[in-house]
Amino acid sequence: MRNLYLFVVKNKDHIVFIIAIFLSSFLLLRNDDPGMEVIRGKSADIVTVISLPITWIKSLLLVNEENQYLREKTLQLSLQVESMLNFAEENRRLQELLDFKRKTNLKIVPARIVNKGIQPNLVSFTLDVGKNDGVVANQPVLTPEGVIGKTIQVGNRASIVQSITDHNYRLSVRILPSGATGILRWHGDNLCEVSEVQKNVNIQIGDQVVTSGFSDIYPPGLPVGNVSGVYDERGNYQKVVNVSIHSNLNALQNAFVIIDYQHEMD
Repeated sequence: MRNLYLFVVKNKDHIVFIIAIFLSSFLLLRNDDPGMEVIRGKSADIVTVISLPITWIKSLLLVNEENQYLREKTLQLSLQVESMLNFAEENRRLQELLDFKRKTNLKIVPARIVNKGIQPNLVSFTLDVGKNDGVVANQPVLTPEGVIGKTIQVGNRASIVQSITDHNYRLSVRILPSGATGILRWHGDNLCEVSEVQKNVNIQIGDQVVTSGFSDIYPPGLPVGNVSGVYDERGNYQKVVNVSIHSNLNALQNAFVIIDYQHEMD
């Protein structure tokens, strides 16, 4: 209490001045004199001029907050749309796999690709199926679009597959409808090359390429790709055929292993 008293005594002039201004303003504003109407109007103009920058700054802050909120909502919606598109694409792929399994007469085992490229000097990938699922070495691996490799090493629960994109991979194929045969090997850029094709055979762009059935590993008629180019070898009685494969090997997530194809051959 003593400190409050000392503060009032020390600042009494300022306190009296503030009280006087407050009382004067109160009395003036309550006065009904016409001259006071002008003063009130001027006062309102001054207050408005002073308030405009403050209001403008507040509106800018509010707009920035709204923009930030809208950016966050836009990002959330974009992520939701992307997630829905991914789900739709995954559902489409799984539906294709299911349809393929229903329609084929091959005895196949569905598998997921769980790893890629773990073997040195070999383009390969790993499947989550093995001996427990009936898988052994040298069995074809394919998707609904076509052949993508063969099993080379098999454990109880996993298998390593030599990919069609490995440069040491070879596949005996037949080109339809001509019936010409040759040896397919990876060329690059989603293309394979078929060599040892007779030059006098009529082959057209778009012709279907399938497995020939000359191998003990692959049954005949498995899809491989389509002809995308035909070139004659100079000084040779053979031609080279470029084949575009259907499967997007970099994006593969699922595949099938053919564990028995006697039914297909019958």
